[in-house]
Amino acid sequence: MSESENRIERAELEIGGKRLTIETGKVAKQADGSVTVRLADTMILATCVCSKDKKKEGEGQKPQDFLPLTVDYREKAYAAGKIPGGFFKREGRPSEKEVLSARLIDRPLRPLFPEGYFNEVQVMVMVLSSDQENDADVLGIIGASQALLLSQIPFEKPIGAVRIGRIDGKYVVNPTFSELEESDINLIVAGTEESIIMVEGACQEISEDDLLVALELGHQEIKKIIQIEKELAQRCGKPKKKVEVVSLDSELVKLVEELASDKIKEANHTTDKTARQKILDDLYQDIIQKLSEKFAPMTIDNQTMDGQEKIWSPERETEVFKILQEIEKRDMRQMIIETKRRIDGRDDKTIRPISCEIGILPRTHGSALFTRGQTQCLAVTTLGTKMDEQRIDDLEGESTKSYMLHYNFPPFSVGESRPVRGPGRREIGHGALAERSIQSVIPKEEVFPYTVRIVSDILESNGSSSMATVCGSSLSLMDAGVPIKAPVAGIAMGLIKEYDKAVILTDILGVEDHFGDMDFKVAGTRAGITAFQMDIKISGLELELIKQALVQAKDARLYILDVMEKTIAKPKSELSVYAPRIVILKIKVDKIGEVIGPGGKMIRSIIEKSGAKIDIEDDGTIFIATPDQKALEIAQDLILKLVEEPEMNKVYTGKVKRIMPFGAFVEIIPGQEGLVHISELDSKRVQNVEDIVKMGDEILVKVIGIDSDGKIKLSRKACLPHTPTRIRKK
Repeated sequence: MSESENRIERAELEIGGKRLTIETGKVAKQADGSVTVRLADTMILATCVCSKDKKKEGEGQKPQDFLPLTVDYREKAYAAGKIPGGFFKREGRPSEKEVLSARLIDRPLRPLFPEGYFNEVQVMVMVLSSDQENDADVLGIIGASQALLLSQIPFEKPIGAVRIGRIDGKYVVNPTFSELEESDINLIVAGTEESIIMVEGACQEISEDDLLVALELGHQEIKKIIQIEKELAQRCGKPKKKVEVVSLDSELVKLVEELASDKIKEANHTTDKTARQKILDDLYQDIIQKLSEKFAPMTIDNQTMDGQEKIWSPERETEVFKILQEIEKRDMRQMIIETKRRIDGRDDKTIRPISCEIGILPRTHGSALFTRGQTQCLAVTTLGTKMDEQRIDDLEGESTKSYMLHYNFPPFSVGESRPVRGPGRREIGHGALAERSIQSVIPKEEVFPYTVRIVSDILESNGSSSMATVCGSSLSLMDAGVPIKAPVAGIAMGLIKEYDKAVILTDILGVEDHFGDMDFKVAGTRAGITAFQMDIKISGLELELIKQALVQAKDARLYILDVMEKTIAKPKSELSVYAPRIVILKIKVDKIGEVIGPGGKMIRSIIEKSGAKIDIEDDGTIFIATPDQKALEIAQDLILKLVEEPEMNKVYTGKVKRIMPFGAFVEIIPGQEGLVHISELDSKRVQNVEDIVKMGDEILVKVIGIDSDGKIKLSRKACLPHTPTRIRKK
């Protein structure tokens, strides 16, 4: 290895009041590109490797014609000085946080690879050190960009990324975890020097103008990061591989266009997704048949083979499919740019027909069916207790989660058949976006002490199923009686951009997402935005277009909220009869042991007698939950008796536990006794205690004194009917 290859190079920048350091040449030198990125005491390693040749789909088959990019993000437990839990004591399958961070890195990188580059690329980001204050996900985007820039992989447009928060009206660059708890914005923005390429985040009902200010600030910081990336690449970057773009056979293109143009125009004027796809499928099969007959006696590799005939090869069929896709894409985009007419007949701002239903499942706590065009979401809310909270153990430490939203995308929703396994990255990502969208309106625990789980099952899909999930989930929460702050709606915005012409599309279809240039999802209430996510397929997007999209999205959001509120405008006043009822009690910390009892004996007894679920917190908070009101009252009464403290002048029904010559000890509260002195047993003089009470008797007694040691003085005499004083005659 030469001296230059073994040299450590470093670039540094002050950002958000903290030092950002990128270093290369020290570790992972056999990767095509590798860097460490450090911010405060959080540090990641980012590497990239590409295959030497295009990956082939199978033996004897052609190389694949798409970019097989894989991004992995993994957090090492040692980064936070921890040992993984579980039986195996090593890192296992990626957590939800790791999957979401991998998607966050993947999305801004993918559109910047050159057209025609199909070699397999793997980007790996490992969190090596965590100060548990600065998130490593943004560092992963910067590190991946820098590693690719240093490598021979043809990735020549670096990107930067920052997180933006806002505390008390002041914008903060790369806020810490503790600062984010006080922030009303949590925005991640990635971009090139020229424009923004990816946006994701959540906020507390902020205005469109406030979001634009945050985006502009983020882009200014991104430009600074890109400068040091470029400087480092100039010092030690490798020469880039040249990409040879293989053009399609011009004769074949001409033939397919002649055969297909009219039918594709017909398909692009067919409003129903299934009918449209059938036209395209039939067209493909028809063209394959005609061309295979036309090209039957052909040469192989432009040379005639004696005694052989050329057959219609699978490669040719793939070329035909690509040509058809290009014609379909071109026709659709041209139609929108020139006429603003879309495939289903709408203009650029019209929203598909919406229908909303609630309470459609009889035994669930809350349910809703939200349908927008050919996208349909079944959202179901389930209410649980403290014991149903999700327990999370990650680099930031152990925590619990009492609000969850899970998104499922079964294959039948798009008319497909494929194996159903665990949730994929897309499902986790869509679920997280919808969860963030509703997070800010979920009531606090002290107001609504339930664990809330929403499940969104997509039953049909033709674009924007994640935003349908937001709408359906909001409806199901209100149907369940969850006192949310306000209903939330979501909309997906698209873009068709050709040179100096651009059309923003409201409520995009699946094909408009596929052939379009942008997928910008915006969710919020009437008061403001609660979450957003933007991905683009072009090299960047100007702030002016983002502003236009946000204004159009707001109009759409308010319209959808109007439609939703015709079905249900506010949460139901009563919970479902099948939902648990929860009562919160607060007891003194030193009383917890009495409620639990030796070895948990007492709490088990209360659960058995009442049938309720009981959870006790370390601060003395007790949650009692059960759908049965009577069981709730029994459990509450049993606990209150255990922790009750005697009150002066209060009358109790007590049980005689011990008899002494000077009086009787009476238990007035479980575990608490007081003394009824012999003089307080009766209104007349008592010679023998057992003349008045015996062991096991239940008697009324009044608390007449509690001394500094907690000893209780009781009186039976004070509870007896008053006898008038007899006046003696003189």
